[in-house]
Amino acid sequence: MPGGRLTQQERRRIAQGLADGLAYAEIARDLDRPTSTVTREVMRNGGPTAYHADLAQRATERRGRRRRKAEPGGRSSGPGARDDAALAEYEEKFTAIFVQQGLPTMTARVLTCLFTAESGSLTAAELVDRLRVSPASVSKAVTFLEGQGLLRRERDEGRRDRYFVDDDVWYQSVIASARGTAELAETARQGVDLVGRGSVAATRLENVARFSDFISESILRAAEQVRDVLHTKPPAVPDEPPREERGKRDRD
Repeated sequence: MPGGRLTQQERRRIAQGLADGLAYAEIARDLDRPTSTVTREVMRNGGPTAYHADLAQRATERRGRRRRKAEPGGRSSGPGARDDAALAEYEEKFTAIFVQQGLPTMTARVLTCLFTAESGSLTAAELVDRLRVSPASVSKAVTFLEGQGLLRRERDEGRRDRYFVDDDVWYQSVIASARGTAELAETARQGVDLVGRGSVAATRLENVARFSDFISESILRAAEQVRDVLHTKPPAVPDEPPREERGKRDRD
């Protein structure tokens, strides 16, 4: 199975496969690539209905230039330094996951930026600079995220809007999902009498309701049990001593 980055020819084959209505797994088999590679490629470049091979190729080249320009050698200096190239790759993967879960691409990119920002918050201007997009694109994305309860905004000393992702954002998102599943259960159950209790359709609806009830209750219970995890810091990992010191300690 080949490794490395996708070529422009492979991207064109992906675009043709999508146009032919093929599943990601089928396209991946044709390319002899992992299905996850094709999925991330499509999701980070507009999704299955808006994917264009040439645009995806140019976007990848731009990302590569930005990484090389960020820092010679690709790594910042100092304690807790970040590998800029690796971080950019990770952010693309994180964004693709959000897109798979239903977020628009730009909205997913903004959310990823907020999660990985060292400061814990960003202004609209900082998001525009980091993402290399228009202020209008950022404004639309943050408005959507704020409406979904996925971020909050505050005014800083300079009277600028600053956007935050709260520790509770996952909890609130999971609770909203569980409530939506519970609503599905209730709606399915309402149809049992309408289609005729005892009929095949009624059995199908009742099974949907029972399944959805179980999932909703399990999610709510689990979310409450682990909520405190969001407010605790992971245990500190002791620094690894220099190799020379380890060798001396072992000899002693």
